[in-house]
Amino acid sequence: MEGNPPIMRRSALAAVAAIGSVSLLLAGCSKADDNKNDNGKSAGANAATKDVVNASSKKGGTLTYELSDVPDSFDPGNTYYAYMYNLSRLWARPLMTFEPGPGEKGNTLVPDLAASKGVPSDGGKTWTYKLRSGLKYQDGTAITSKDVKYAVERSNFARDVLSLGPNYFQQFLEGGDKYKGPYKDKSAKGLSSIETPDDTTIVFHLKQAFQEFDYLVAAPQTAPVPQAKDKGVDYVKSIVSSGSYKFQSYDEGKQAVLVRNENWDPKTDPLRKQLPDKIVVKLKVNPETVDQDVLAGNAIDLGGTGVQAATQAKILNDSSMKANTDNTYGGRLVYLAINTTVKPFDNVACRKAVQYAIDKVSVQTAEGGPIRGEIASTVLPPDIPGYAKADAYATAGNKGDAAKAKEQLKACGKTAITTNISARSDRPQEIDAATAIIASLKKVGINANLKQFPSGKYFTDYAGVPKFTQQQNIGLMMMQWGADWPSGYGFLQQILNGKAISQSGNTNLSQYNDKDVNALLEKAIATQDTTERNSLYTQIDKKTMDDAVIVPLAYFKVLLARPQNATNVVSTAAFSGQYDYLNIGTTK
Repeated sequence: MEGNPPIMRRSALAAVAAIGSVSLLLAGCSKADDNKNDNGKSAGANAATKDVVNASSKKGGTLTYELSDVPDSFDPGNTYYAYMYNLSRLWARPLMTFEPGPGEKGNTLVPDLAASKGVPSDGGKTWTYKLRSGLKYQDGTAITSKDVKYAVERSNFARDVLSLGPNYFQQFLEGGDKYKGPYKDKSAKGLSSIETPDDTTIVFHLKQAFQEFDYLVAAPQTAPVPQAKDKGVDYVKSIVSSGSYKFQSYDEGKQAVLVRNENWDPKTDPLRKQLPDKIVVKLKVNPETVDQDVLAGNAIDLGGTGVQAATQAKILNDSSMKANTDNTYGGRLVYLAINTTVKPFDNVACRKAVQYAIDKVSVQTAEGGPIRGEIASTVLPPDIPGYAKADAYATAGNKGDAAKAKEQLKACGKTAITTNISARSDRPQEIDAATAIIASLKKVGINANLKQFPSGKYFTDYAGVPKFTQQQNIGLMMMQWGADWPSGYGFLQQILNGKAISQSGNTNLSQYNDKDVNALLEKAIATQDTTERNSLYTQIDKKTMDDAVIVPLAYFKVLLARPQNATNVVSTAAFSGQYDYLNIGTTK
C-alpha cells in the first residue's frame, strides 16, 4: 500500500531499534515533559505509540483533517493510499478491520461488517463469512452479502473504470482472469466464484490456497456498495455510507464534509464511537500550513507522513514541542524503482550501476536524518516476517562506490546514460531525496533529470502508467511503500509480482515480471507452515536484489505532531504508524 498501504508488524527487535533511533528526539526531554497529561498539557513524547492519548467518549465539535494534495479517491473501491484505507472506515465498513490500539496491538484483526473471522475450508481455497444482523445504509435500507459481492466485483474486475486499488481478488478468485466485471457483464449472476446463498452469507472460492485471506478482506474493497446506486468512477460524488459518518458535501479537489449517519447503529458496531458532530477534510493545503494548524491543535495531518523539515528542526530544539510528538517506524520502505522496460535499464548491469552509485547517507539527510529512517539494504523492512539482514551492494559508509558503478556501466556497454527520475511535487522531502540521488548519479556518468508530478495523480496518470513512463523516458521513480497487511506477502506482492502490473494505477513501478519470483509468491501464500512461508519471502527479497530492480533507501520512520485538542489519539502499526482515524474526537 502506498503511503503506503499501510500495514506492518513491529517485532520486538524493531521496537528495540526504534528506542535507539529516537534518542535524538528524546534528548533534553525531561520526565516532567513526559507526564503532563494530568495537567492537560501533554502526555509526553511517543505516548501515542504506547497507549491511547486523551481517551474520551465526549461527543460533539468539528474535527478537521488537512492534506497537502488530493487523495487518489474517496471511493473505497478505488483507493490505495494508506491514509484512505484508514479514513474510509468512517463511511465504508469492510468485512474485517484492525483493532484500534498502539503499535503492534493495532495489527490485531477483528470482524467489522462480518460477525466473525472467516471460516476456511478446502485447505484454504474456500472462505465463508457471515454478516452481522441489522446492518443498514445511510438511507435505512438493509446491507446484504450481495452488496459485498458487488463491491469486490466493481473494484477488481473493472480496471478500465476503477484502476486505483489492488487487484488481489482478480488474481486469486476462480475465473477471475475471464470475468469482465459488472459494468460489462449485465447478467444477474456476476462472478460465480463469489456465492451469496442468503443475504447474510458470502463465500469466496479461490483457485489456490490463500492462508492470509482474513487480511485481504480487511481492505475497503469489501465495503458494501448497492449496485443500483453505483455510478462507476462518479460514485465518489454520491457514496452511500455503511459506516458511522456520511457525506454532507464533496467538492472535488477542495473539501469533503462528513456528518453523523443517523442510520448507523452502535449495536451492530462494537468498534466505532461516532464522536464529532462533523468531520471536515481540507485538500491541497500547503504542507507548512498543515504543520502550523496541527501544532495549533486545529487539524490532523491526514497524509500521516510526518512534519516538514523546517518544523522538524523547531521540534528538535524545543522540549515542550517534542512532548507532543510521536516518532515510530512508519512501516514503510523508501526506495528508488528502476524501470526494467526503459532502456538501458533492461540490462541488469546498468541497474547495478545505479545501485552502487547512490550515496544513501545523502538521501537519508535529505529525508530528514536518522530520525526519519535508517539506511536500508533490503526490500523487506526489519519489522516484516521474512526479513534477513543483507547488503548486496555494500559501499563504504553507505556513501556509494563510483568505481564499482563505472565497472557496471562498462559491463552494460555504456559510458554515460541519460534518463528521467520522477518524484511527487507536493512532497518536499521526496524531491530533496531525488535531488541527492541525481547528484550521486552524475558523478558516474548517469544524468537524470527530475520530473515532478502531484501525488494524487502519481499512479493514475504518471509513474503508475507504463506507457507514459516509456514515452517520457522515466527510468527511475521515487517510491514509498508499506505492507497491505503484516506479512512478507502483504508487502511484496503488489510491487514485485508480474501479475500486479496494470496499465494505470500500477504500483509495480519497476515492471518486474520474473517467473521465479512470481512462482515463489504463489507458493508462499499457499504454504501453511509459517516458518517455511517466511523463508520463501527471504528468498524473494534476495532474488529481487540480485536483479537490482529496487534500490532500498531508508526504512522509513514518521515524526508526527500530535494535536493537543484531539482525543483518542493512537499511533497504529496497521496504518503505517499514522494515528488511527476511527475514533478521534475533539475537545473543541
